[in-house]
Amino acid sequence: MRVLVTGASGQLGKDVVALFQQKGHEVMGCSRSELDITNLEQCQQIINEFQPDSIIHCAAYTAVDAAETDVDGAYRVNAVGTRNVAVAAEKAGAKMVYISTDYVFNGRSEVPYQEYDNTDPKSVYGKSKRAGEVLTQSLSSRYFIVRTSWVYGLHGNNFVKTMLRLGQEKPQLQVVHDQKGSPTYTADLARFLEELVQTEKYGVYHASNSGECTWFEFTQAIFEEARKLGIQITAQVEPCTTEQFPRPAPRPANSVMDHLSIRTNGLTDIRPWREGLVDFLKHLPS
Repeated sequence: MRVLVTGASGQLGKDVVALFQQKGHEVMGCSRSELDITNLEQCQQIINEFQPDSIIHCAAYTAVDAAETDVDGAYRVNAVGTRNVAVAAEKAGAKMVYISTDYVFNGRSEVPYQEYDNTDPKSVYGKSKRAGEVLTQSLSSRYFIVRTSWVYGLHGNNFVKTMLRLGQEKPQLQVVHDQKGSPTYTADLARFLEELVQTEKYGVYHASNSGECTWFEFTQAIFEEARKLGIQITAQVEPCTTEQFPRPAPRPANSVMDHLSIRTNGLTDIRPWREGLVDFLKHLPS
């Protein structure tokens, strides 16, 4: 399969490119400098020349707090950029995979979110990503919308790396205990995408590692598993509330997503989040 990956220098994009190549696909990875998704003509030219069977659209504006004041920037990338990729994908006859987010929900549900629950984003980031979903659904005849959450990987900065660093530097840490979700290891998400894109089981998917935890519980697990590998963690971790750490963009209190579409389409569910974390820590350069 010929696969074009946008956002190929990001933490998910890098793992997607590596895994798809390892599986024998012909991959064209496009970083921001190689493909400006906000430029429709460039999207059409590059995608038309490569003639991919599938496009994994990982490129996104993900600075959640910055988006609150950079509204145009967020929509330019997440809405207009996604439209451009979708239009070019449709012209080339390619399947379109749009990576979306738990932020399309308001986070107030008492139960995990299913794929066809009503969306109600509360942040500019969430609204702009939802706009990308709508455009993908409107413009693509063969699309997969894959919502994920709490993503971390070996490349780039993320919560796990930050906690590992702070755990070795600080005597004490406070971590939010009233927001829950499902951490997602990029290598596991990439494996799911590779299976999904070879099917014609189009639609909306929730894809995270299985299970749930709060950010505080996630941090506890990071420290416990790191210590088992001989990493010196000095910090004591304490729970706190979201109110104690105000941020420009509202955070969903509940980001847990039910994998209804994975189950009903007979696809391989993603392993428990703690197993993914252990694997990540083992592969982390010391």
